[in-house]
Amino acid sequence: MLILSILYVIAIIAESMTAALAAGRRSMDWVGVCLLGCITALGGGSVRDILLNHHPLTWVAHPHYLVITTIAALATIFVARIMHHLHKLFLLLDAVGLVVFTIIGCNVALELDLPLLIVIISGMITGCVGGVLRDILCNDIPLLFRSELYASVSIVTGVLYVAGLQAGYNHELVMGVSLLAGLTLRMLALRFQWNMPKFIYHRDEQ
Repeated sequence: MLILSILYVIAIIAESMTAALAAGRRSMDWVGVCLLGCITALGGGSVRDILLNHHPLTWVAHPHYLVITTIAALATIFVARIMHHLHKLFLLLDAVGLVVFTIIGCNVALELDLPLLIVIISGMITGCVGGVLRDILCNDIPLLFRSELYASVSIVTGVLYVAGLQAGYNHELVMGVSLLAGLTLRMLALRFQWNMPKFIYHRDEQ
């Protein structure tokens, strides 16, 4: 599980930095930058833990995650001018974060011996809700509720992971395949602009 822990740290750093950029585009002060960075990086796991009554929360049990995300957000202030050159890298890291958070969320629910549907939903909450909180605080329509393949990728990753474990395959193999499949699907969706169907409704004016 060491590789999962390393990927988790990389993911929360990337999520915090992209959130800090969003804060900068809205002219937030440094406190706002740090708060938005931490909420985005750690919010999904926190909401999951609250809903599942899983305590202590991840950042309470491991305060260094809070320090890491705060430092990442502050560092963004000083390197923001060059970060547009790293746009593709951060898209990749965001995709990594999505699938890694999903697997971690599934593991938490599995440890609590919850039904498989709740396990998959737990993974999706962990992977997606941090971004939802960021977008709400920035007064944007959350990415989760737009047509992009985002929550769908998390669900596919969770389903593959849970199905593989239930079938009795090696845990490391199942985790690797699930991570790779989710990451590939997300990157293909970005590359070819795959979208979910939209619901568009306009009330006829009388």
